Amino acid sequence: MAANGNGEVVVNGNGAATARKPKGLLPSITTSDKHHGVCHDMSAPTVKAQTIDELHSLQKKKSAPTTPIKGFQGTFAALSEEERQKQQLQSISASLASLTRETGPKVVRGDPASKNQTSPRVHQQHVAEPTISASDSSLKFTHVLYNLSPAAIILVDLFSFANEVDCHCDKLIHPSIYRAELYEQAIHYEKGSFITSTGALATLSGAKTGRAPRDKRVVKDDVTGEELWWGKGSPNIEMDEHTFLVNRERAVDYLNSLDKVFVNDQFLNWDPENRIKVRIVSARAYHSLFMHNMCIRPTPEELEDFGTPDFTIYNAGQFPCNRYTHYMTSSTSIDLNLARREMVILGTQYAGEMKKGLFSVMHYLMPKRQILSLHSGCNMGKDGDVALFFGLSGTGKTTLSTDPNRYLIGDDEHCWTETGVSNIEGGCYAKCIDLSREKEPDIWNAIKFGTVLENVVFEEHTREVDYADKSVTENTRASYPIEYIPNAKIPCVGPHPKNVILLACDAFGVLPPVSKLNLAQTMYHFISGYTALVAGTEEGVKEPRATFSACFGAAFIMMHPTKYAAMLAEKMQKHGATGWLVNTGWSGGSYGSGSRIKLAYTRKIIDAIHSGSLLKAEYKKTEVFGLEIPTAVEGVPSEILDPVNTWSNKLGYKDTLMKLAGLFKNNFEIFTDHKIGKGSELTGEILAAGPNF
Repeated sequence: MAANGNGEVVVNGNGAATARKPKGLLPSITTSDKHHGVCHDMSAPTVKAQTIDELHSLQKKKSAPTTPIKGFQGTFAALSEEERQKQQLQSISASLASLTRETGPKVVRGDPASKNQTSPRVHQQHVAEPTISASDSSLKFTHVLYNLSPAAIILVDLFSFANEVDCHCDKLIHPSIYRAELYEQAIHYEKGSFITSTGALATLSGAKTGRAPRDKRVVKDDVTGEELWWGKGSPNIEMDEHTFLVNRERAVDYLNSLDKVFVNDQFLNWDPENRIKVRIVSARAYHSLFMHNMCIRPTPEELEDFGTPDFTIYNAGQFPCNRYTHYMTSSTSIDLNLARREMVILGTQYAGEMKKGLFSVMHYLMPKRQILSLHSGCNMGKDGDVALFFGLSGTGKTTLSTDPNRYLIGDDEHCWTETGVSNIEGGCYAKCIDLSREKEPDIWNAIKFGTVLENVVFEEHTREVDYADKSVTENTRASYPIEYIPNAKIPCVGPHPKNVILLACDAFGVLPPVSKLNLAQTMYHFISGYTALVAGTEEGVKEPRATFSACFGAAFIMMHPTKYAAMLAEKMQKHGATGWLVNTGWSGGSYGSGSRIKLAYTRKIIDAIHSGSLLKAEYKKTEVFGLEIPTAVEGVPSEILDPVNTWSNKLGYKDTLMKLAGLFKNNFEIFTDHKIGKGSELTGEILAAGPNF
């Protein structure tokens, strides 16, 4: 290894070092030079710098971490910055290596557009069994923007900043304008990226503004063929190993053809004993900032010892898949290879594919460790009582789990281990449509510098976001670190849950506001994952329509739903948790004739569950569904607790009840052939816990 006059080191495939050809001197800075239309006059410098680049190099303080290496003592206990960066680049080059070439790409740290690259390190990783000796991509350098920070603060001139980001507003964030590496990359190079009036980064996800579940595929091999859920009702669409490798090669070639790529090394799962190391390689600052927010952010010391990732995402979403490739049905493909621990994204720039792709991975890896992965919200009381909230869109999961009187462990993805619960993620991904300060103050206040706003519409001059505007999509989102929520519990872990709350927005109006469930009923309703689409939300829908999503997240589970349900029941029984079914939907009739249960009443019910007072109530059983309902809840009118009391048309209630029961039974038929428990007795118990008529 050798350094040249510019401090650059080149390492070739066999580890030998060569010096790069010295560059010419930087051009003189004159008063006529313009950058983004702004004249920079450096004729009378007042600091110890001769150029603006030197000034910037002084401004960004360098540090040399000295975390001890495991297994080394004494003189060799600290790794030099040079060696540490070399090892990082070796690992990244290996990640980006083609499977058909002798070496990985030459990678160098830093932005290729920067005039002042201080001590870049270049590396090329050797790959076994070469079949092609050389390629054009092997002749170029790929610049790696590694774990960039969104939170650096730099003082800038207001006028030059306004010109730089094409800002014509008369209301700027603050005289000390926030700027950061990822913000700079997005604003400079990604059309559609802007800073909003609150400091968030507004960006566009391109043609796709939501997930593409029909384009998500999983490699089916001898192992996954036996372990995963395939066939009717399953979200897993199969592909073979060869097709995955074709798509992987396409993604890697695209990423290697770029001047620069973004690389994030981060963690999943706040439980230190079961965390997963993930690497995300992407082409957009938007994707890098999104994953910076959504995954757990390593400390500098943890990053030094990161090593080889457990799972890698290749996000080449700006580049389409080849539609002539086997299994491809569109220009989009999201591919999981569990054996290789890799995910490839082609033809979609929607960032949620990365988040939910990793969630699918956790739904596979964690149960193999006897850890239950859950699509749920989670909070904890001041006395340490933990509650899990399950619910599909529109059920109130986010609203009810975000309680100012309780600590938020997480809003979406969790693990239940032998020691308690842990959040899988490091951030929140909140819906923004019709967001208001009054309805969701915590989410509203979290939309600030560092937050990514996806596909929102804002006023051209003031940059104030109109959250009611659906011009781009109804699926507008905000991604922000969980620390932006004031009552977030850091680290995001807690003891074993005391209550498991299943939320349903029953637009048919026949489910009670709250029911206490036994274990078999909890499993039945957990597997069912019921809610209802409200009439009028989709064109042509004239009446409520039942929606079922197994485990309240069918699109993300990998194994059969009964596997997760059995684990849930086992953990609830072992740790004494109680199951509840809470209806946040209609009462006194279906949608259109009845009225939605007041949020204040639902909050009183949830409070009674948290306090334990609801366990002490008197109960009676309903017909057909056989649910245990309380006769009284403090702060809730007793007459609404039994839905039959709220219907003036008793015959209409009975007919609607039987209709919903039939829908439950029809939905559950796809699960009846899967036997669990010795002699399949558990399957029988679950079936018996459903509606009987």
